[in-house]
Amino acid sequence: MGLKALVEIERSKKIRHVKKNDRVVVLSGGDKGKQSRVLDVKPKEGKVLVEGVAVVKRHQRPNPTRGVQGGIIEKESYIDASKVMVISPTTGKPTRGFHKKNKQRA
Repeated sequence: MGLKALVEIERSKKIRHVKKNDRVVVLSGGDKGKQSRVLDVKPKEGKVLVEGVAVVKRHQRPNPTRGVQGGIIEKESYIDASKVMVISPTTGKPTRGFHKKNKQRA
């Protein structure tokens, strides 16, 4: 196994604690304390897309062939996975670890 493969394996291990549709709380930044749902995860980049967090404004040019209306669109941007913590479904509090009982998160 070469160095490149080892680096790729290490990168893929970057996000293990967050999965799609998990409830998370934001730990730092302008949206600190917000609780929301994970929409998408990019494990290789170490990024997550959280609903209603890190909202940016994008200036969209109209495109009549696609039926896209122009204007200013607000959409979420990716944030670093280290800035979120999963909320336990049983206690409702942020948690670091998981207990594997019947293949469910605790």
